[in-house]
Amino acid sequence: MKDYLTISNKKYKSRLIVGTGKYKNFGECAKAIELSGTEIVTVAVRRVNISDKKKPLLMDYINPKKITYLPNTAGCFTSSEALRTLRLAREIGGWKLVKLEVLGDKKTLFPDMIETLKSTEILSKEGFKVMVYCSDDPLMARRLENVGAVSIMPLAAPIGSGLGIQNRTNIQIIRSQTKLPVIIDAGLGQASDATIAMELGCDGVLINTAIAKAKNPFKMAEAMKYAVIAGRNSYLSGRIDKTIFGKASSPNKGII
Repeated sequence: MKDYLTISNKKYKSRLIVGTGKYKNFGECAKAIELSGTEIVTVAVRRVNISDKKKPLLMDYINPKKITYLPNTAGCFTSSEALRTLRLAREIGGWKLVKLEVLGDKKTLFPDMIETLKSTEILSKEGFKVMVYCSDDPLMARRLENVGAVSIMPLAAPIGSGLGIQNRTNIQIIRSQTKLPVIIDAGLGQASDATIAMELGCDGVLINTAIAKAKNPFKMAEAMKYAVIAGRNSYLSGRIDKTIFGKASSPNKGII
């Protein structure tokens, strides 16, 4: 059986989602995305050029008919900002599958979970399919599911920090209590971080800075592609039990 990532009843072969920000230019972004094998890219609606015809458009480089665009609310610090941004995205492109993030402060970029929860409930009632950037709090993750989120996206560490997963236990609890896709969002820095996320049972990872700001974003994009595949296969294989004692790998019987 083929192993798909399913979000809001749509199936994707790749479990890697890639952001489109922080690249040197759209050409570099497009090549990295191609090498990553992703089928979903996030787009910061508030930073999209929609008025200056002299400037290049992301759509000129990444075909929205082949790659799913996931509008997000990057840079929003209140519920009202986030709601207005996603309503605008729906008017512009008809997008209903969206990524919500409502930030709490400019230093940590942690999510404001009160505003996030409120926004998720409103958007869900308006027919949006909301993938939600959130803290790694299992109780808040459950509340997001209860108000209509279609995917839970807990942070690994602060956005752009590259620290990797800081609280594996909470991520595992979130994974165990929901049937929704759990996608690690923010804080991964290298391929091994992506593998660990997948080995914890997460359904996918979202990566932007770790690829875009790598010294060689193309090699990193490819590394992330295979790291996600390796981590998923490792998780599905069923790891051996841990033990503090050694166990011989060769048989004890029939020794010469």
